[in-house]
Amino acid sequence: MAGKFEVFKDKAGKFHFHLKAGNGEIVLESQGYESKEGAKKGIASIQTNAPGAEIVDLSAT
Repeated sequence: MAGKFEVFKDKAGKFHFHLKAGNGEIVLESQGYESKEGAKKGIASIQTNAPGAEIVDLSAT
């Protein structure tokens, strides 16, 4: 199964999204958005801008 985005509303009324892996594990949780449209734009931004994102290792070696 492929990963998926899930849009939901929190108790404070803000919209968030999860990115879930194919095994159902949440691998990303968004900030809160004032509107569902804002959350959907956040998803679109990730889909557009992150497919080839650089990996920067900031851990101590």
